[in-house]
Amino acid sequence: MKKLISLLLALTMVFASCSLALGESVAELAKAAESMTHEELVEKAMAEEGTFTVYGNTSRIVTAAENFAALYNIPFAGSNLKDSEIYTKLETEISGGAKGADMVMIQDGASLQDIAIAGGYLINFVPASVKANIAEGDQNPLIHQFINKVFIWNNLGDNVPAITNVWQLTEPQFKGNIVFKAPDAEQVNMNFLVMLTNEEWSGKLAEAYKNLYGKDIDLGDYENAGYKWIAEFLSNCVFGNSDTTLAEEVSQETAQGKIGLFVLSKLRSSSVYTENLTVGQYQATASGTAIEPFSGFMYPMYAMLSANASRPYTAMLFIEYLMGTDGFKPWGKSIGAYSSNSEIVPLEGDLSLDVWKQTLVMEDPEYILENYEDVYSFVNMFLQ
Repeated sequence: MKKLISLLLALTMVFASCSLALGESVAELAKAAESMTHEELVEKAMAEEGTFTVYGNTSRIVTAAENFAALYNIPFAGSNLKDSEIYTKLETEISGGAKGADMVMIQDGASLQDIAIAGGYLINFVPASVKANIAEGDQNPLIHQFINKVFIWNNLGDNVPAITNVWQLTEPQFKGNIVFKAPDAEQVNMNFLVMLTNEEWSGKLAEAYKNLYGKDIDLGDYENAGYKWIAEFLSNCVFGNSDTTLAEEVSQETAQGKIGLFVLSKLRSSSVYTENLTVGQYQATASGTAIEPFSGFMYPMYAMLSANASRPYTAMLFIEYLMGTDGFKPWGKSIGAYSSNSEIVPLEGDLSLDVWKQTLVMEDPEYILENYEDVYSFVNMFLQ
């Protein structure tokens, strides 16, 4: 995997010459449409022609788009792609002047800010009908939902790996018993590790170390407690390429003593034996305790207009649909997905978004961009 900074520079150069000019018209339409009612958006969308195209990094965006297209009798095409594939397609289509996506759902706030928004090829739009229900900080870029990756362990046998402090995961008994999607295979995993090196989280990790072992942390050659935890945690990990596969693996009867850090919503899969799994934060909440200083991490999923959208009003109407109850149904029917619309509550039995935000590491795109290359080089030593 190429370093993020190199990717950012390369894509920025490609888009700088063409994306702003292409994006101006869609950006102007989006700004003017901010005050439009639902009925006005429908009228504008119905006047557009051609296939409505969506790119997203989750299969459920295709389901949502299919439901939307059927509701309004709109011809539709959708693709479930990795984030890197979406950026590549946008690059090819915009630089070549080809018809591409009208709307994109994507994660990784650092790349979004530095490539797509700064480059001018993804445009923000907040529907007037739902704006009052979305926190101001979640509006630009528009966050459709938050997703969490949390510590989940196999609860069978005599060696259940229940933890109350993340430093336990650096101890010898966890060597080879932790599964984690390789951070060079998914950007949000790398972003999580980058965040642990900032002043706030490295400080919390140092405090958690003292709480567990009763003494101040000895950093040795490490810059701070974040770097030390990353090194020792990754040294105990077995890396995978799919969160679904990791969830399946940890849930097997033969996986006693195993713990994973993966997407909570993967527990919805019929191939995962959920009765064999314990979600760390659920257990901590039920007992009135906490996993110090975090029980996983959380990242946003963004909904954006493409700068060269051929059906821009349809894309705006679709974003309005996604931000509402019906549009969120493909995600809301299972745990692990949290709408930024305050009127849409998590599935019964799950925790609230506010609780998760208090117990998980959240992304700071600015910090990630400023520190990515140094942390990437450090993390890469443990991925060989």
